[in-house]
Amino acid sequence: MTSALPGQKIASIEEYEAGSNTFDDGDAVRSAVAGTVQTDRESMTVSVSKTQKQLVAQEGDTVVGTVAATMAFRIAVRIDYINGVRTRAGVECTCSTRNLRKRILALVGDVMVLKILSSKNGDIHATVSEPQLGVLFTKCRKCGEPVMRYRDAVKCKECGWIDDRQISSEFGKAAFMG
Repeated sequence: MTSALPGQKIASIEEYEAGSNTFDDGDAVRSAVAGTVQTDRESMTVSVSKTQKQLVAQEGDTVVGTVAATMAFRIAVRIDYINGVRTRAGVECTCSTRNLRKRILALVGDVMVLKILSSKNGDIHATVSEPQLGVLFTKCRKCGEPVMRYRDAVKCKECGWIDDRQISSEFGKAAFMG
């Protein structure tokens, strides 16, 4: 048995017909879900049994991840946890910074908690508009040492640098960091 991701070709339409959790795109039978491929040689069908592990975040999910890139009005975050469960799928979400009052939402390498707004056609959009959402863990961008929360910003214990970020109400309490 092999595993398949949504949209992945799992059989030729000349050999097999689409079964459960699959679809025929005119050239091939493709998986409609993430799961394990099962072929039935008697009925000449191929199916996919859905795995319980969630690979992609859905609307309303809370995700924790590392900032991978910052752009003018958006950040990209590599998702490490979905609803508290570790994922190794390497999927990223984006978060718009256009309507936030913070000049700097987060920097590359910051660990953030976000809430998924939508997940369509491979694009995952998130927000940090609630108090528990935002940066969970970061280091000083000047000297690289640990920081502490200072009002609505972070302050370096070593050099005294103060940096404005979108800080989560859970900042510094991330038990999964090691």
